[in-house]
Amino acid sequence: MWRNPSHPDRPLRALVLPPGPRLFEAVAAALAGEGPAVLPLSPDHAGAALRSLRPTEIETVDGVRQAAGPGVPADVAVVIATSGSTGAPKGVMLTAAALTASATASLRRLEASPGQRWLCCLPPSHVSGLQVLVRSLLGGTEPIIHDRFDPEAVAACGAEHVSLVPTQLHRLVERGADLRAFATILLGGAAPRPGLVEAVRASGARVVTTYGSSETSGGCVYDGRPLEGVDLRIRQDGRILIAGPVLFSGYRRADGPPAEHGSPGGDGLRDGQGSGDGSQGRDGDGFRDGDGPWEGSWFATSDLGAIENGRLRVLGRADDVINTGGEKVVAAAVAGVLALHPLVADVAVVGRPHPEWGEAVLAVVVPADPASPPTLDQLRAYSRDRLPAYAAPRELRLLSALPLLPNGKTDLAALQTGT
Repeated sequence: MWRNPSHPDRPLRALVLPPGPRLFEAVAAALAGEGPAVLPLSPDHAGAALRSLRPTEIETVDGVRQAAGPGVPADVAVVIATSGSTGAPKGVMLTAAALTASATASLRRLEASPGQRWLCCLPPSHVSGLQVLVRSLLGGTEPIIHDRFDPEAVAACGAEHVSLVPTQLHRLVERGADLRAFATILLGGAAPRPGLVEAVRASGARVVTTYGSSETSGGCVYDGRPLEGVDLRIRQDGRILIAGPVLFSGYRRADGPPAEHGSPGGDGLRDGQGSGDGSQGRDGDGFRDGDGPWEGSWFATSDLGAIENGRLRVLGRADDVINTGGEKVVAAAVAGVLALHPLVADVAVVGRPHPEWGEAVLAVVVPADPASPPTLDQLRAYSRDRLPAYAAPRELRLLSALPLLPNGKTDLAALQTGT
């Protein structure tokens, strides 16, 4: 195991580098135990993570310099900065064993052959992009790395496998790309708009939908079924619980300990019986039993789900539940209904403070035809035919496009604040 004599724990090196060979080499060395643990960061968005996660070293295109931060536990190979839509970045600590277990199970499920190449067009600072690099290492190949998403370059890359978010897949479809050139398109990070996956599959391309988070080393549920070694269950309050060798070992906090463990409960689902992104623990110096992300050996996600006909169906995030007039509305469920309206091209649903109702259901819509956008009354009538009346939107905002985070997910915080 590589050590810096000045740090008794394993040093943590922030890689503030563009996607490319040097970053790939550093990740490979970290997984092999031949270099420091790494914290990959986008050069455009590194400031907050550097301040919060305090690495031991910082590497840029100009070289490596020492920093004041402590090391990480010896078995941690990679730290992924994640903060969701609010709060200071947290560091999800992943061991080489967890990342390798995830990548091995992924390659086996996809029946990917050694020597087949992967395209990395997602940021390696996010776990979805990082796992493309890990799968490439296990497959004995070097990944094809794009520093940004370009539909024409993706279509012409020659890789057998690619990992995308729904926005990227939609842009490829809009440009008429022949997606049958890929043996596999892994799709995760957010819920795809209605009909997108079905249309791509109907064209003859293979799309595998994924669900997971940084804390699960990326996607751990493919097409609703858990990867080998992964177990699922639904807690009594509807939250998805996950167990298995792919789980993270704790959060990087320079001034606090990792999570503690509690005890599980709810209906279960194991690999072989059937079964995105994203879960967050609570901020603070640690977790109390029942109040953090761990329940015994189970990771309690912030997502609501159900197991139906042997497959996991993700209903939405628990923290995206809107409390309006004493009724609880799952924002993702309302968005899923409104997305089917013929006048809607894209939609997100969030809660907005309301003096009478506590929160009001706000629909943010990208019209299919800007010259003929849907009205609030039309969307309310459409919703009431398919959802409880209290779930119908009370406010409507029209946009030309939904704001996106760097990982391709809709920026819900920006929609809530109107920024």
